[in-house]
Amino acid sequence: MAELRVSALRFLDWEPASFVVGSGECVGLAGESGSGKSLLLRAIVDLDSHQGEVSLGGEARSGMSAPEWRRRVGMLPAESRWWFDEVRPHFPAGVDEGLLEKLGLPGAEVLGWEVRRLSAGERQRLALARLLARRPEALLLDEPTANLDGRSAERVEEVVARYREQRSAPVLWVGHSAGQLRRVADRRMRMADRKLHEEGGGR
Repeated sequence: MAELRVSALRFLDWEPASFVVGSGECVGLAGESGSGKSLLLRAIVDLDSHQGEVSLGGEARSGMSAPEWRRRVGMLPAESRWWFDEVRPHFPAGVDEGLLEKLGLPGAEVLGWEVRRLSAGERQRLALARLLARRPEALLLDEPTANLDGRSAERVEEVVARYREQRSAPVLWVGHSAGQLRRVADRRMRMADRKLHEEGGGR
């Protein structure tokens, strides 16, 4: 079981951020558009220049290669990227068909679809399935239900809850819906005025 620890992490001219996401805990992160939520996730996963340290299970990011860190700490960006014409090559290690069905997708059938025919919501759910197929030890989720209807959003919430429970994975969930963050998060934080503020309990 591993906790995600962020220590004096600073990017651009934001105030340093320090917090811990415990093993199996979900922390919700809210804030206005442009407040720095996505930048914080990118700094944690070492995609953007930053100062400070991040560790997972006591192992510092600075002590491992960037690909290894990003394998262990998986990030779901607000807009997923697709490199092949068809869905299947994006899952080189395969995927649990049951997971696709839990996300409201037609199991193995969707793997044969062309990416260009996918709706924004289908891409979003497939991007989550692609991330979980890599079995990351921690999850950074940037607006994972932004393009989804109510039932599809519930499916994503259920899948993430099951994943963190089964694998004791720390989860940092960026969202705009206060109601959703109250449902999914054990506690909440807010980005405002280039600072990170603790908001308190979730559900």
